[in-house]
Amino acid sequence: MVDLGKVLVEEFRGDWLECAYTGHVAGVNEHGETLFHVGDEGYVSFMRSSSKPVQALPALLGGVPEHYGLSDEEIVLMTASHRAQKFHVEALESFMKKTGITEDKFVCKPTYPLNSAAKDERIAHGEPPRSLYHNCSGKHLGVLALCKMMGWPTHNYAEPDHPVQQHVLKLMSQLSDMPADRIKLGTDGCGFPVYAIPIRNIALLYLRLACPDLIADEEVRKAVVRLTTLMNKHPFYVSGTELICPTLLQDGNIVAKGGAKGIYCFGLRKQRMGIAFKVMDGSEDQWPLIVAHILKEIEYPNVETIERLKRLSPAETKNDNDRIVGYREPKFQLQWSKK
Repeated sequence: MVDLGKVLVEEFRGDWLECAYTGHVAGVNEHGETLFHVGDEGYVSFMRSSSKPVQALPALLGGVPEHYGLSDEEIVLMTASHRAQKFHVEALESFMKKTGITEDKFVCKPTYPLNSAAKDERIAHGEPPRSLYHNCSGKHLGVLALCKMMGWPTHNYAEPDHPVQQHVLKLMSQLSDMPADRIKLGTDGCGFPVYAIPIRNIALLYLRLACPDLIADEEVRKAVVRLTTLMNKHPFYVSGTELICPTLLQDGNIVAKGGAKGIYCFGLRKQRMGIAFKVMDGSEDQWPLIVAHILKEIEYPNVETIERLKRLSPAETKNDNDRIVGYREPKFQLQWSKK
């Protein structure tokens, strides 16, 4: 039987409990020890798009940015779950022009932007869907650019046995302390391999993204420093406006990225801590509330980051008439192993 974890958030309408969101949380320290947990720290979750920073590393290690003269923003798009807002599309089109890669090479099929305003604008103007609008297109561009530079085949670039995907699997194993043959593989929405590992190991991976001095391989360490620094410098290219990733990445102490179906991960540089959690119903609406509560529980000193999260996703529920009709509140306490 699947362990649904502990209740993380309760949602009330009036004074009546309407919904409860369960899940698992894990936090680790720089020694690889479990700091705290809620539910099962060993719960195995697909990382989905939270693996994108790792999936971008082969392109940086291979010299793609230098070879094609990519801008910082174009590099960040390789980590992105972008919303195809105007500034995303402009940078993606520049990326394609520099590399000579066309959309017909993408495995991900044409779609409309995830950003509702961008989607409505394109439909209103009679514009067709594009593969470039897919939220994973930056990741695909990075891999295709590496394949083109290296002379590797591109027709099968998304298959698990392709050299790029094998390199990603090796990096996933290296950064998470999870043997490659124990990482469960599936297929993501965009067609790429997707990786399932215990959330404790995901937290460990994000610890190393935030604290790359813990990475033994010098070249990987340098690539992680470069990539995560750029994610903080250009946070809105990681997803889009009014979303949790840039809300956190504006804090230079945090490296963060979420994935579909409820998985969210972040690392804290100064606290030398990695954290991952999974909301079991797959929803994302509760992410800001959960992250804010975790930061409060660990006595995170940058109160402005917590306040930004609260403004992004207020605890009060308002109806269509802007009347407060309910509220949400976190219902978990971190179970500390050491403090």
